[in-house]
Amino acid sequence: MKYKIFTYGCQMNIHDSEVIAGVLEKAGYEPSETLKDTDVVVLNTCCIRENAERKVYGRIAQLKYFKQRNPNFTIAISGCMVQQPHVVEYISKKLPYVDILFSIKNVNKLPELIEECRRIDSITAALAGNSDLAENLEVKHTSSIKAWVPITYGCNNYCTYCVVPYVRGREVSRLPEDILREVKTLADEGFMEINLLGQNVNSYGKNLDKPFDFPELLRKINEIEGIERIRFITSHPKDLSDELVLAMKECEKVCEHIHLPVQSGSSRILKKMNRHYSREHYIELVNKLKDAIPNISITTDIIVGFPGETEEDFLDTLDLVKTIEFDSAFTFIYSKRIGTPAAQMEDQIDDEIKKERLKRLMELQDSITKRKNNELVGTVQEVLVEGESKNDAQKLSGRTRTNKLVNFVGPKELIGHLADVKITESHTWCLIGEAVN
Repeated sequence: MKYKIFTYGCQMNIHDSEVIAGVLEKAGYEPSETLKDTDVVVLNTCCIRENAERKVYGRIAQLKYFKQRNPNFTIAISGCMVQQPHVVEYISKKLPYVDILFSIKNVNKLPELIEECRRIDSITAALAGNSDLAENLEVKHTSSIKAWVPITYGCNNYCTYCVVPYVRGREVSRLPEDILREVKTLADEGFMEINLLGQNVNSYGKNLDKPFDFPELLRKINEIEGIERIRFITSHPKDLSDELVLAMKECEKVCEHIHLPVQSGSSRILKKMNRHYSREHYIELVNKLKDAIPNISITTDIIVGFPGETEEDFLDTLDLVKTIEFDSAFTFIYSKRIGTPAAQMEDQIDDEIKKERLKRLMELQDSITKRKNNELVGTVQEVLVEGESKNDAQKLSGRTRTNKLVNFVGPKELIGHLADVKITESHTWCLIGEAVN
């Protein structure tokens, strides 16, 4: 039996797919190269934006072709989309060739769900479950060099535009001993980089019986022998403490990079978004980070066209981008999500205005990114070499401590190691270089 997984969405979904693959392979399944050779297809879905859902429905329509030619071809859907009742109802009524809907919290039951759906001619659903994933599940890591390690599940923030708290549930922190045991195992297996995951890693530990916060977790992981780099995502500005800034500064394995979503540069819009910080507070946090870690790279998320956003609000966002000078930014047009407060707000913005604002924002950020990358030409950067470049088989690829992608010329023996690379050329999304002997 062979399986294939299609993953949509965030880093948490990427890790969830690694768990799905691990569970299936433990049950005897093997990965397939093509859909024609596949017995079970799993779509691990995202619903954070409308475009993500469109991609999923497009893939489901494609899979109907394979189902018609092979009745035993099994289609399973997991992830955030199937945690929405209206999506479950739609799939059940309109897409009868879909076989299984399951919560990632029930991933350990997937092999038996596949067997069950082959005995009955209807959708098999396992959408309820515990508040978090079970510990000690098999994980098939997509890399042998760096690994994702969840530290929290769910979210308590309830930003007015976001569906995550409704589909992933309330925030739950894993026990620190479980996290440290997992990282120690990964270090023993040869993994060099750990990326800690959570919808808001900064609030880690708030629901634990014994006090244990995120800065303390970073310090403990920093002591584990074998791990060379520590990253984390995502940080919420409202929970970015002075203790965390100090831990980032003092822990030599914590990389000089933070992804700190700002979403808007307008304090008025931030309040409507329920973000719990102002423009001024965000700038103050960035200044603290830059003072403590002068070479830190700061990336962000920005939404344009939130309900009620005026031209003045948008200009505040542009001004913030100029003030902070982010290394890069993920920029998005506001997408109305069913069940969120923002979907019911008045003053929804016209699509053409949204697109025009996004274009202006992207042009500004691209110019900043290009300039900052160009400043690195001629410098020597430490790169964790992850493999061959996806775009040029003659080059190797990896990332700097500041999380900048580098494609460079060097011997393949460097894969899996830290290498000094001289930057010879810069582009908006990557750097070009050559290994230093």
